[in-house]
Amino acid sequence: MIVAWLIAGLLALCAIAVTVAIRARNMQYWLGGYLRRRRPPAVDGPIHVMFCFVDHFEPAWGKVDLATQRARVDRWCRDYRALAAMHRDADGRMPQHTFFYPEEEYLEEHLDKIAALCAEGYGEIEIHLHHDNDNEANFRQTIERFNNLLHERHGALPRDPATGQLRFGFIHGNWSLDNSRADGRWCGINNELILLRELGCYADFTLPSAPSDTQTKTSNAIYYATDDPLRPKSHDSGVPVRVGGTPSGDLMIVQGPLGLNWRERKFGVLPRIENADVRRGCPPTPERVDAWVKTGIHVEGRPEWVFVKVHTHGTQERDMDTLLGDAAQRMHQHLERAYNDGKRYVLHYVTARETYNIIKAAEAGHRGDPHAFRDFLLPPPPHRLAGA
Repeated sequence: MIVAWLIAGLLALCAIAVTVAIRARNMQYWLGGYLRRRRPPAVDGPIHVMFCFVDHFEPAWGKVDLATQRARVDRWCRDYRALAAMHRDADGRMPQHTFFYPEEEYLEEHLDKIAALCAEGYGEIEIHLHHDNDNEANFRQTIERFNNLLHERHGALPRDPATGQLRFGFIHGNWSLDNSRADGRWCGINNELILLRELGCYADFTLPSAPSDTQTKTSNAIYYATDDPLRPKSHDSGVPVRVGGTPSGDLMIVQGPLGLNWRERKFGVLPRIENADVRRGCPPTPERVDAWVKTGIHVEGRPEWVFVKVHTHGTQERDMDTLLGDAAQRMHQHLERAYNDGKRYVLHYVTARETYNIIKAAEAGHRGDPHAFRDFLLPPPPHRLAGA
């Protein structure tokens, strides 16, 4: 009897410990949906892997002086050229880096250097924004001004061929898209999805944000979110993008892999969160690459096109050796060996804009080689055309 009580007590303590750990890491927001998810369907023929690396690129991070900012940008422009030049996908393309540049950190000389890098075929520039206690009028003015500045002065952002409007991808600072933090900080606008759509945003690339409380209950998905202008976090759920479907709601949400990493357990027992973040403390090991691909994020009805979106904060010195050195080399080597044999897998390095275009091509019912659809709806920005 005593032994039974002891066992019951230990089990109760374990359950309490697990519950505390889940709450401490905000896993209650997404774990239930993750555990109920369906496995990606089996695929006949090769799986095309779209690998998209998005960067919250913040040269002034930590409020550093101009000399430090310049050193950060210069190292990226130098070392990324050397890194990417050593690798190719199935289409002969180098790794593509999408620089989501923060409006509040704008400095012309930094953008000139990044735009020149992109013009040589290494990536594209999109929009990042940190704001707090904002309002609709200021948000509109900020995004419109930055859109025009990036396009006219730096050749970034495409124009929609159908409407002439400037279009952009978006990552929200502090993960707080649509006022999604529980304490209401780092946004302030409950109708942000509507505003982004009206201002020309083609898709949001913020998620996953776990372990932040901004993480949505929807995970590992590509979907359309409909804004409720009276409530925050309207993108908590939405309508999956599917083959033969039509756009709905206000904004496409393109998520990266999110899950549980059982290989690297906390205290040797509890799994760590796999949130597709790449930095020194969580380097892009082959095991992580395999987990990203295995997640199988895709447009419903087109499981043979898999989207792997990973993210980083690229200008922090502690992480640059990982992002620009041997760890990144090994990541690309593994991608090109394991996921580019032309039979089981075909690798495509894509920008955020190309990711969106290929998603829309899948939605429109196209199949085959997604390389043909990199510019399906939105053309390359001017700096890419100038460097072509």
